[in-house]
Amino acid sequence: MSELHFPWLALSILTPLLSALWVNRLRDADEAHKWSAVFSGVTLAFTVGAWQDFFLLGASQASDGWDLLSPFLGWKLLVIDEFSAPLLPLTALLYLLTAIATLKTKIRRFSFAGTLVTEAVVLALLSCQEPWAIIVLLALPTVPPYLELQARNRPTRVYVLHMAIFVGLMILGWAFVEAEGRQRTHSLWAVLPLLAAILIRSGIAPLHCWITDLFEHATFGTALLFVTPIVGAYSAVRLVLPIAPDWVLRSIGLISLATAVYASGMALVQHEARRFFCYLFLSHSSLVLVGLESATPIGLTGALCVWISVGLSLGGFGLTLRALEARFGRLALTDFLGLYEHTPALAVCFAITGLASVGFPGTIRFIGTELLVDGVVEIYPHVGVAVALATALNGIAVVRSYFILFTGTRYVSSVSLRPGLRERFAVLTLAMLIFGGGLFPQPSVESRNHAAAAILRERAKRDPSLIDHEVPEANPDESPPMRSEEVRHE
Repeated sequence: MSELHFPWLALSILTPLLSALWVNRLRDADEAHKWSAVFSGVTLAFTVGAWQDFFLLGASQASDGWDLLSPFLGWKLLVIDEFSAPLLPLTALLYLLTAIATLKTKIRRFSFAGTLVTEAVVLALLSCQEPWAIIVLLALPTVPPYLELQARNRPTRVYVLHMAIFVGLMILGWAFVEAEGRQRTHSLWAVLPLLAAILIRSGIAPLHCWITDLFEHATFGTALLFVTPIVGAYSAVRLVLPIAPDWVLRSIGLISLATAVYASGMALVQHEARRFFCYLFLSHSSLVLVGLESATPIGLTGALCVWISVGLSLGGFGLTLRALEARFGRLALTDFLGLYEHTPALAVCFAITGLASVGFPGTIRFIGTELLVDGVVEIYPHVGVAVALATALNGIAVVRSYFILFTGTRYVSSVSLRPGLRERFAVLTLAMLIFGGGLFPQPSVESRNHAAAAILRERAKRDPSLIDHEVPEANPDESPPMRSEEVRHE
């Protein structure tokens, strides 16, 4: 395995972890806010460095030079590959923009130290491939939201119950995998607990009520950062996809597809902005799972492209709603509010990120959606209509919410409600990434295609009988083919 030229991964994890100790000692909320943004920016720089260093190496995987625990553990703890490389800067960017866009009216409610700790854990999760370490790192981020709910005297039963079941099923399922041996087809005792755990963490209906409960009772920033990295899909790629038989993947895909359509319909009829965003996110994240479980090169490529676009577009969409809430309180979608005159920049950001999330031409989601549909139809010939229906309903819901929030009446205010410099920076950054990825999609698609081929090679390596399609051989000099061809079973 190749090694990075600089310990980017270790620094990207240690920076937010150690800075959380410093931020926690600060008694001034403004100082905590400022230093949190600074340390998040440094963390983003380290993750971008890791991505570029890995790209220049041209290897399929690379370890970190400061992986000091590997001699004691017997395996590399910090590893970057083609799949996780862009997810690291994407996650760091979401944390940075959340810290930057936090207004002074919210800084006393938002835990900057806790957010930095969570960022370190999530980045460690995205840098890890060892199953038991992944399970531990999946469990740790569930603690800060619980502590926040408890500190705010909000109900915790729904959240705790679902997260406890999720962690318990992950441990149970992987214990059976270890007992049966990783290099063989596994029994239902191993596969079904992992399947149920993935469905719970991803919020697949009817196991999604904990997400709506979290958005209802936690701060918007905490809930947003807990769901937008889509760690449920990450655990599916690392733990379930390499070992699960074909029927399990198809079950996840069909259940996720039903959730995508159901959630898009629910987003269309919501009367409260937070619940609207929650269902919109569930619909899009479910489509990511649909593509992942197709287990074909083009379907996986589309799913990984959609994953990136969901993080950028819906992350920005959620931050826009959060900024509106900071000015106007909880937003209802029952009466026209007419906020455009006071917050035109937020209205523009709302429109850009909302339309980008549904694959508007020229945005980063457009090509990914086309690839996703094309790949999934190979396995599920009749689901193209369902994917198109979910996308159409989501688009209608976004346009409906825009008109309710920004048009229809005149909002009177005695103070200026226009966004400040930090919020404008966040809007400009997201707009550049959304349109840049849409107008020049080739680098992103090629990178995600390589990652899809690597995932399928790993699945074929575990058990060739698990895969029905030709898997492209690794070749650093040319991209793997985008189409898959059927082969005869032995």
